[in-house]
Amino acid sequence: MYHFVTIKDIARELNVSVSTVSRALRDTFDVSQETREKVLQKVNELGYKPNLNARGLSQGKTHNIGIILPFITNYYFSTVITGIQNTAYQNGYNIILFVTNDDPEREIAIMKNLSISSLDGILVSTCCSSYEHIQEVTSKGIPLVFFDRTGPLKGSKVMQDDYNGAYEATCHLISQGYTKIAHIAGPRNQLFTENRLVGYKDALATHLLPVREDWIIHSGFSQQHGEEDTLQLLRLEDKPDAIFAVNDRKAIGAMMALKSQKIAIGKEFGVIGFTNDPVCSIISPALSTVAEPACEIGRISCELLFSHINRKHFEPKEVVLPGKLIIRESSLRDQKGLTTTSKWISPQNMSTVL
Repeated sequence: MYHFVTIKDIARELNVSVSTVSRALRDTFDVSQETREKVLQKVNELGYKPNLNARGLSQGKTHNIGIILPFITNYYFSTVITGIQNTAYQNGYNIILFVTNDDPEREIAIMKNLSISSLDGILVSTCCSSYEHIQEVTSKGIPLVFFDRTGPLKGSKVMQDDYNGAYEATCHLISQGYTKIAHIAGPRNQLFTENRLVGYKDALATHLLPVREDWIIHSGFSQQHGEEDTLQLLRLEDKPDAIFAVNDRKAIGAMMALKSQKIAIGKEFGVIGFTNDPVCSIISPALSTVAEPACEIGRISCELLFSHINRKHFEPKEVVLPGKLIIRESSLRDQKGLTTTSKWISPQNMSTVL
């Protein structure tokens, strides 16, 4: 069995007390420079690594944070995790992932079975429409920060500007001459779903276009959902001529449905998504979208969590990051001389970070 080197081993090798080794490693004033150098030399020689869990117990910290999120297989969430992971590791923390598969019951079960004592804080992207399970955890005093998918609970939150992203995406379709724009939305009662829906509706209202409830379909977030939603729209007597999709996967599903019906994407029917998954620039025609600052969302949410961990009375902050409208072939009626263009979306309220 592998033997992990401890400070007891170092003390035995140097014929000094364990407390002397411990103080030398902490560079306290009552250990001579000569002793400290001997300890450090032996540390390198034996390959000693500090036990962060043991150190955490003595400091009242575990140096672990939990991340609860719907998926790890799609581009957006994997990029968010990268931002969280880089920030956590720079601060000497490990991350523990809990994946809900977009299932509210699974999220509730995960939260109820969390070993709170093994975590210093939690980052949550919720898929639930009720929040008692989250309140139960926060009532025990564990720091928690929402990211991306948030709820109405008081607390720190980091998200993209869903409203303005949806508003600009819909306005772009209108600028291209599409006047019968449908929205294939996410599930009801998700805050970001509702914000994108409101942005879509307000863009129509700004341009004096009617909101047709039969052109708004709520379903899941997958490509299959996007394909099924679009086929449902195409069966209507009065069909739309463009789609704003709640995310890129649904937008790609919409494009698959349109291709199956021999409908020319862009020239006849406009499509725009939300996320800027790398596949958007690979598929044909390339998909217009609203790019989300996923890595920044991960970084800032993790920084906020550390502020809550390290400062007992840190006031909750809400951070809203702007998106970026990226125009490609799928939403342009005139394809001549096309070059990919983009413009920044100005958020309504850009909160100050930390």
